[in-house]
Amino acid sequence: MSLNEKKPLWPRGSLVVLTGLNLVDYLDRQLLAAVLTPIKTELNLSDEQLGTIQSAFMWGYFLTSPIFGYLGDRVPRRWLVAAGVFVWSFGTLMSGHVSALGALIFYRVLVGFGEASFGTISPGWIADLFPTARRNNAISIFYLAIPVGSALGYILGSKIAAVYGWRTAFLWAGYPGLLLAFLLFLLREPARGAAEATAPVAAGVAKPGWSAYLALLRLSQYRLVIAGYVAQTFAMGGFALWAPTFLHRVHHMKNEDAGDFFGKALVISGLVATLAGGFLATAWQKRTGRGYASMLALSSLLTAPVAYVAFSATDSAVSKAALAAAMFLIFLSTGPVNTLILETVPVAMRATAMAGSIFAIHMFGDLWSPRLVGHLSDKWGDLQRATVTVLPGALVVSAVFWCWLVLATPRKVATTIAR
Repeated sequence: MSLNEKKPLWPRGSLVVLTGLNLVDYLDRQLLAAVLTPIKTELNLSDEQLGTIQSAFMWGYFLTSPIFGYLGDRVPRRWLVAAGVFVWSFGTLMSGHVSALGALIFYRVLVGFGEASFGTISPGWIADLFPTARRNNAISIFYLAIPVGSALGYILGSKIAAVYGWRTAFLWAGYPGLLLAFLLFLLREPARGAAEATAPVAAGVAKPGWSAYLALLRLSQYRLVIAGYVAQTFAMGGFALWAPTFLHRVHHMKNEDAGDFFGKALVISGLVATLAGGFLATAWQKRTGRGYASMLALSSLLTAPVAYVAFSATDSAVSKAALAAAMFLIFLSTGPVNTLILETVPVAMRATAMAGSIFAIHMFGDLWSPRLVGHLSDKWGDLQRATVTVLPGALVVSAVFWCWLVLATPRKVATTIAR
C-alpha cells in the first residue's frame, strides 16, 4: 500500500484546500477588471482591445478544458490540479511585467490554460467526497470562492493599482497560488464515485474516449442546464468586466472607489446568495425533486429586470443598489447549476461533463460579451447604452431554458443520475 493510500480522505479538509485555491483562481481571473482604466491609459488601448484581453483568457480556458476533462476521468487528479495552479500563478505574475498588448494577451491565455485544469477537475473531486444528500451544500461552499475571490480581485486590484500601479497588483496576486498548490500533496485523492451508493468506479474499467463529449449531447437535462448556463454566463462576462468601469464613466466615481464598491457588494451579496441558494435548493430538492432546476429558473427570472434597472438608471444610488441586488440574485444559482452538471451524467464522466460545460459557456458565452459591449461602446460612444442593450436580454434567454428544465424534471423524485 502506498503512502498516499494510507492517508485519510479528510473530506472537510480537502474542501477547505480546494475552496482556498478556487478563491485565488477567481481573484486572478477578475483582477483585470479592476485595473482596466490604468492599463488603457498606459498602453493606449481602445475599449474593444480591453475586451479582447479578457477574451484571450477565455481562449486559453475553454479550448484546453476538453483535454483536462478527458484526463480528469482517467489519470490521477492531484498532479493535474497542482500543475494547473502553478501555470496560472506564473501567468498572473508575468502579466505584471508586460509593456505591449500582445504580451499581455499571451499571459492571460496562460492563466486560462492553468485555470482550465483546476476548474474542470476539482468539482468532481468534491463530488467523490460527499454523498448525494450533502453534495450540493459542499459544492455551494466550494463556489463561495466566486464572489469572495472575485471581490478580492476588484478591491485589492483597484487599491494596489491606485497606490503602487497596476503591474504590482498582478505581482501580488500571483504568489498565493504558488504557496497553496503544495497543500494538495497533503491530501488523498478519493476514488471516482466513492461517495455513491453503488460501488466506486474501478481504476481499470474502460472509459469512453473523446466520443464521451458527443454522448453528453444525448442527455436532455444536461443540455438544458448548459443552454441556460451559456446565456447566463454571456451576461455575467460583460457584467463582471465592465461594471466597475460603468460606474466610473457613467456615474463619475473614481476608479478605485468603483472597484471598491463593486468588490464589497460582490462579496457580501455573493457570499450570502451562494450559501442561501445552495442550502435552500437542497431542501427544495428533497421535497419536490425539482429544487435545483427551480432555483436556476428563479435566479434568472428575477435578475433580468433588476439588471436592466442597474444599467439604465440615471441616479447613481439606484444604479448601485440594483447592481448589488442583481449580483445577489444571479449567485443564487451557483451551487445548484454545478451540482446538476455533475449529477445529470454518469459518475465516470464527471470531469468530462464539467469540461463540456466550461467549453460551452465560454465558447458561446463570455468569450464574446466583453468584446461585444466594448465594440458597441466604441461605436456608439456610450457605455451605458451598450450594457443595457446586451446584458439583461441574455438573462431572459437563460430563464427560458431553465424554466424548460423545470418542466422536464420529474416531480418528487431525486435528481436523475445517469449510470
